[in-house]
Parts: sequence; C-alpha cells; structure tokens
Amino acid sequence: MKNKNLVFLAQGAMIAAIYVALTYVFAPFSFGEIQVRISEALTILPVFTPAAIPGLFIGCLIGNTVGGALLPDILFGSLATLAGAFFTWKLRNARPFLAPIPPIAANTLVVPFVLRYAYMVDLPIPFMMLTVGIGELLSCGVLGLLLYYALRPHRDRIFSAQET
Repeated sequence: MKNKNLVFLAQGAMIAAIYVALTYVFAPFSFGEIQVRISEALTILPVFTPAAIPGLFIGCLIGNTVGGALLPDILFGSLATLAGAFFTWKLRNARPFLAPIPPIAANTLVVPFVLRYAYMVDLPIPFMMLTVGIGELLSCGVLGLLLYYALRPHRDRIFSAQET
C-alpha cells in the first residue's frame, strides 16, 4: 500500500513537471486566443494512470503561473484541465479516440470566457471557441493520440505499479 501511494505521488509529480516544462518551452504557442498547448497532449495519460489527474491539474496550475497568466486563467484554466483529466479517466475503458474529447470540450468551453473576461480579448466568444477548439483538437486529439499509441505497448512496464 505504501509503495502504491509513493508510485502514485511520483507519477503525478513527473506528469506535472513535464506539463510545466512543455508549457514553458512552448510558451509562444501555449497562450492566447489562438493556441496549441503542446503540454495538453498529456491529457491522454489518465487512460493509463489516475495519478495523471492531479498531475495535470498541478502542472497546468504551475504552468499558467510561470507563464504569467492572470489569476482567473490560472484558476479556471486549471480547473478545465482537471475536469478534462477526470472525465478522460472515466473513459479509460472506452475506445481510445474518445479519450481526448473531455479535455477538448472543457477547454473549448472555458478558455474563451477566460480570454474575454480576464484578458479583455475583444473577439466573439464563438470565434474563440473555434480557435481554442482547433488548438485543443491538435494538441489533445492528434498529439494526445500519438502519445497514447506510443505508450500503449509499454503501459505495463511504465504504469504497472499503479492500478487503473
């Protein structure tokens, strides 16, 4: 039991650290009304381990903070990632192509309102939903599924100490 908790903590911390690093390294693409946040590809990881749920939330929280986001973005953007991660985990036994839908939907619905009301971006909300949705489709859908298929053959070796 103690080993499982340690593995859970280590996996979550590593996922958070990778999320922060990717958000920071790709900062020019990670923020704004047109964004492709490469780190969002990691939102596929709850399919493999529930440790990804807090890992992604904390990673997004720190990534937004380090990236200079405003408080509403730090809070609501991170909560959108948390919701997306949780519902991805709930879909872990479904077909793989369904797993990216929760983070795509959560961010497409939340981020445009953050852009409008926190950053005063004067673009129509539906347009920002489209641009954010396309970015999420690319990062969560395309890159996330590429990551899924790259990790799937190694899932037992990488995530074996953690029950899913």
